[in-house]
Amino acid sequence: MELGIKDLAAGIDTIWVLICAALVFFMEAGFAFLEAGFIRAKNSLNIVMKVFTDTTVGMLGFWAIGFGVMYGINILGLFGGSGFFLSGNLEHINLRVPIYAYWLFQAAFAVAVASIISGAVAERMKFGPYIIFTLICTALIYPVAGHWVWGTGGWLSNLGMMDFAGSAAVHAVGGWAALAAVTVLGPRKEKYNKDGSINVLPAHNMHLAFLGTFILWFGWFGFNPGSSLSGLDLNIARIALTTNLAAAAGGTTGILFTMRRYGKADPSMAANGALAGLAAITAGTAYVGAGSAVIIGVVAGILVVLAVEFFDRVKADDPVGAIAVHGVGGTWGVLAVGLFAQEGGLLFGGGAHQLMVQALGVLSVSLWAFGATFVAFSVLKVTMGIRVSANEEFEGMDINEHGISAYSGLVTNSLKGIGHPAIQESEETAMPLSSPVQAGR
Repeated sequence: MELGIKDLAAGIDTIWVLICAALVFFMEAGFAFLEAGFIRAKNSLNIVMKVFTDTTVGMLGFWAIGFGVMYGINILGLFGGSGFFLSGNLEHINLRVPIYAYWLFQAAFAVAVASIISGAVAERMKFGPYIIFTLICTALIYPVAGHWVWGTGGWLSNLGMMDFAGSAAVHAVGGWAALAAVTVLGPRKEKYNKDGSINVLPAHNMHLAFLGTFILWFGWFGFNPGSSLSGLDLNIARIALTTNLAAAAGGTTGILFTMRRYGKADPSMAANGALAGLAAITAGTAYVGAGSAVIIGVVAGILVVLAVEFFDRVKADDPVGAIAVHGVGGTWGVLAVGLFAQEGGLLFGGGAHQLMVQALGVLSVSLWAFGATFVAFSVLKVTMGIRVSANEEFEGMDINEHGISAYSGLVTNSLKGIGHPAIQESEETAMPLSSPVQAGR
């Protein structure tokens, strides 16, 4: 069978989208390693299970309901009303690639939002309610915001909001949803003292955390360039460049800023600085130049350090820094488009209009994500309960939620006498925060 030029172009685009979908899906391994490394050993298997649940339950939720809500026929600019179970009328999406390829790419985005939240609620949330929330997040919370920004007829899309790959729709939504989750859930038992002082609960394996960071960085080359949906779009090279430069600038700033602020380079802030740079550049990666990408990354690297400190002061206990990286970093990135976009940006002669649209857009999706998550967690709290008991939290989530430990041969003295197989390493005891330098929170 002889293929025409259009057929070849569609084939190339389809391969491109499928490869990028695989890269974005592989970011789940990055979330798993990052979050497992940042928390204590006794809870590390539980957090990996939660990320795995994002990819299983979350995929099904997005297939059954979420994709239709996000990309179905528009209803009042607020949500879609067709395409559930990936069936029915979806012709209005007007794609050059098969709908199945597009669904796989978008489903990987949906589960990433849930995985942002999983790290923030680590070490104290029950596994059962988390499964239900993952379904709510991928079927409703993320898709509604996604429809506003990207859906055909979405009200923010109609206003001209620019969010190329999701600093607002993915990262701000995930980050501010995480803040709502930890607000309802409450902090870990050992995190804050009665006098208001803060304890560091040390990361059990920073090597895992850095491996997760590298995997996430690698996956972002699918996340951002893949959002072009075309392997024939030569702008994918610039998108990859701005993505990489913002990450490098954010990581460098995380190192240098903590050296200046604390006297030592903080590994956790170095990793999160790079991730904040990535979350920030995601909105404008296709619209800004290389120099602007570096500036966006530098600002993100500073903001993430200040934000982690702030959320600790207000006792919003986030073991991995998800709120700071994704909520603050993503919000900054959306606003940065209004400043640095080469067409329409304030600093490039475009006036303040785009900046105002960007501000309205990120505020709207953030309020939606926070409010919807707050309601969902509150309902789960009064119906099922969302926290493990104080004793289960002390013994660890792995043994109590899954009946198995991530590591063998390490048992606390308090549990040896009763033959309990729970793991709790000696260095996991809460330590007063005598220095701001934290490898883990």
